[in-house]
Amino acid sequence: MTTPNWLTSIKFNTDGLIPAIAQDYKTGRILMMAWMNAESLQLTAKTQTAVYFSRSRNQLWHKGETSGHTQQVHDIRLDCDADVIVLSVTQIGGIACHTGRESCFYQRLDMTGAEPVWQTVDAVLKDPADIYQANKNTNSNVNSTAHKNTVSNINGLSSQETQTAILSQLDRVLAERKQASADSSYVASLYARGLNKILEKVGEETTESIIAAKDFANCDQLTDETQYNAARHELIYEVADVWFHTLVGLAWFDIESDAVLNELGRRFGLSGIDEKAAR
Repeated sequence: MTTPNWLTSIKFNTDGLIPAIAQDYKTGRILMMAWMNAESLQLTAKTQTAVYFSRSRNQLWHKGETSGHTQQVHDIRLDCDADVIVLSVTQIGGIACHTGRESCFYQRLDMTGAEPVWQTVDAVLKDPADIYQANKNTNSNVNSTAHKNTVSNINGLSSQETQTAILSQLDRVLAERKQASADSSYVASLYARGLNKILEKVGEETTESIIAAKDFANCDQLTDETQYNAARHELIYEVADVWFHTLVGLAWFDIESDAVLNELGRRFGLSGIDEKAAR
């Protein structure tokens, strides 16, 4: 395969890797640092979602593959020595660090005392155990081909089309999990436990969303912006859980997300009174 011209300018290290720094698109805050190889960098540029290379697993790593906290890439920059990449990203879910914090750089060196000491200055926005609970049974040995198939599906799409593509991908995954072993994934384990368990999870996540909404309503952004942002992220995360488990329930009946989107489209533009009368 011919190497694209733009890749020839990059100085990968002896392992074929280059450090990549992810920076928040709006605030400029550094969120994390990871490694990329030529393939992951090409996929990142192609799909505009962050794909890194895991040295510990020796494979491509689509950021957010287990946590759901993906990164939408707006800009890619190369430093003057051509050996460091900077990504300008929107961090989905507001959490980049596996510890449940916004940024991996949450420790600051306090140099005011006789001896400098590291201090933790960022709050945990979500317990890591909760973040990865839904995916604890997922097989982590996903090969690079699977990554390619997943991330390449959204190449060249608009924001609205991308959202629809994500739902379509989820439909396919949920359908495939029906044939999978209960030990191989969280969704397969739900199917194995039956419809009642799936509906129980929908109810459980709905309750947690209600609690998150009430907590968010009680936050004052002007008084405590950190607490306000954390509560906002929590609400978004819990609603995502509701949507996900609802889609699992629909998939149980072989109903895809398009059916719901079409119904919403049918209702669009109707007043609430007119829509109710038309039922």
